[in-house]
Amino acid sequence: MMPLYGLVLAGGVSRRMGTDKAALDYHGLPQLQAAFDEMVPLVEKCFVSVRPDQAAEPLRAGFPQIVDAVEIDGPAAGLLSAHRAFPGVAWLVLACDLPLLDRGTLKNLIVERDGQSVAVAYRSEHDGLPEPLCAIWEPEALDRLAHQVETGRLCPRSLLINSPTKLLEPHVRGALDNINTPQDREDAVRRLDDQTGGTMISVRLEYFAQLRELAGMREQVIETESATAGPLYEELRRTYAFPFEASRLRVAINGDFAPWTQALKDGDHIVFIPPVTGG
Repeated sequence: MMPLYGLVLAGGVSRRMGTDKAALDYHGLPQLQAAFDEMVPLVEKCFVSVRPDQAAEPLRAGFPQIVDAVEIDGPAAGLLSAHRAFPGVAWLVLACDLPLLDRGTLKNLIVERDGQSVAVAYRSEHDGLPEPLCAIWEPEALDRLAHQVETGRLCPRSLLINSPTKLLEPHVRGALDNINTPQDREDAVRRLDDQTGGTMISVRLEYFAQLRELAGMREQVIETESATAGPLYEELRRTYAFPFEASRLRVAINGDFAPWTQALKDGDHIVFIPPVTGG
């Protein structure tokens, strides 16, 4: 696979926040620095994406930069400028306004690269669509984005929806929540203050058929950081060597069939239903 570089997107104008989101302090340092520090150990090289008028700002001037070199607005400008500067690499892309992000969410994207998909991204916890600004963009995806932009369509998410993108279930609940407004910021600060070593929830699991045989029990209660049923099942699959892909199962939460992207909460009763065998 192509080398992997990192790109922290810091070229926004922060209109809804009313102040520079990259400079906000959630972890004892500017959020841009926090995002860059999360990225650096995971990639060969890391850069901050900025507009031309931001390059000399004191906060951004201290980082390796890729300055927007295409005359469009929005995150597509940063993505395509990075691709133009280094066309032979893939990019682990991260928006700088994700203070709830954990490094495991980034690592999981890297682990899931398969050399076949043009991008790896998470499903949004809110609408199930790809999250384009915490994702890995392979060169082919960026070539496709360039062609899409030429037709006047600037939305990176649209490109991922209409391309062979590998979509993952959220790794940790709330990790990809964008903090765009003062109200969002207040909520994020509260959530960070409430965290004590990770966002763990307790769920009750019930197994049927072959899953029960392999787990060696009918029910159990576990602590998990999984935000949705998808990564929870993969966690159990590694533990008990379940043979089925998630796509072959159905999941019920609190007595009702549910989508794999439904957010889990503390105390949920979860049943994974294996495929029916026999005639």
